[in-house]
Amino acid sequence: MRFLRVSLCLFFGLVLGLPVLAQQQSDKEKEKAQKEARQFMQEADVALGENNFPEAEAAYRKAIAKDAENADARYNMGNMYYTRENAPQAAQRFKQAAEVADTKTARHKANHNLGNAYMKQKMYQEAVDAYKDALRNDPTDDETRYNLALAKKMLEQEQENQEDNQDGGDDENEDQENQDQENQDQNQDQENQEQENQDGEGDNEGDQDQQDQDQEEQEGDQDEQEQQDGQGDQQEEEQQPEQGQPQPAQGQLSPEQIQSLLEAMNNEERKVQDKVNAEKQKGAKVQSEKDW
Repeated sequence: MRFLRVSLCLFFGLVLGLPVLAQQQSDKEKEKAQKEARQFMQEADVALGENNFPEAEAAYRKAIAKDAENADARYNMGNMYYTRENAPQAAQRFKQAAEVADTKTARHKANHNLGNAYMKQKMYQEAVDAYKDALRNDPTDDETRYNLALAKKMLEQEQENQEDNQDGGDDENEDQENQDQENQDQNQDQENQEQENQDGEGDNEGDQDQQDQDQEEQEGDQDEQEQQDGQGDQQEEEQQPEQGQPQPAQGQLSPEQIQSLLEAMNNEERKVQDKVNAEKQKGAKVQSEKDW
């Protein structure tokens, strides 16, 4: 019975002691990893002192790999990128450092530098948020407060510029529309003017035709009048006896009248002969030659 009690005590002692041993083992491994991480950080610092950026970067990465919660390695790496004008990489490392930092001081420093990295990229809204996070961890830092005020001012100015650009774009569009409307009106006026000119030319042509027609009618009237006047004069001349010439007796023909009758008869005979000759020529067959 006594042996059983001793065995049970040993058993429960071992069961209860296993977590303690595991924790101790874990702590030893963590301490070892942290120690190795610090060594890599020292190597990185030496490399930075020698301006050997690739070696320093590799050493910091090894330190972070050994100790995932090492905020100092991420913070120092962010500073390294920042001094080499690599603001995007610097912001990434500062943000990681603020997330894993276990003290307010470390979170304040990481967020303050994160705001500076955003300012370098003209990301003013992100910078304002970062500076606010820094002041939550250390409200007494006047430098952070000053940077926050500057970031707010730059953000307001950026928003005003965007509004001005948008308004300017609207004004330019309105001006362009007005110019297009003016051009359209000018084109319409030009088309109307051309149409009026064409109509005017048509009217002028019509007037000219009317004038020509009137002129022709006037000339025709004048010719007709002259012809009538000539006939009247001729009749008067025929009716009036010529002075100095003997007049034929009534019922007798004068020599001139006899000559006129003979000529008229000869003309009629000639016309009849010409008509007969034309009929003969029309009825004659014409022999054509072959073209082969």
